[in-house]
Amino acid sequence: MQSFIVSFHQEDNVDSMQIQKLNQQDFEKATEGGTRHLFDLDTNVGFFVFFDSEDVDGVVSYLMLQYEEDNEEPVGCYSFRLEDFYEFTALYLNDLEFNEETEEEEEEYGPIHHLAHLLFHIVEEGKDIEV
Repeated sequence: MQSFIVSFHQEDNVDSMQIQKLNQQDFEKATEGGTRHLFDLDTNVGFFVFFDSEDVDGVVSYLMLQYEEDNEEPVGCYSFRLEDFYEFTALYLNDLEFNEETEEEEEEYGPIHHLAHLLFHIVEEGKDIEV
């Protein structure tokens, strides 16, 4: 597991995040006690699956798998602090409400676009991290 810091643009209104990139062994250990799929998001930088998990000792992890194009195997697994993971979940849920309120033909920049923008920063910072 390798840790790295992602700093966002000032206008993103998000504090920097410390993120861990997991290898296969870390992933298996973190998910030994089970997983719970929460939501997924298909963007132009990849397909992302968000879930939480428990290890055998009951320690909870907040994880995201990143898939590219038609690959069946993830190209990255990231672990977040609860408060950062909560930020992603809140953006996803806010977009559901945002889309109900705006039924315009032209798509405005909404919460889901902001989430995709944050994920772009995370993927860019994490792509050179070797696990």
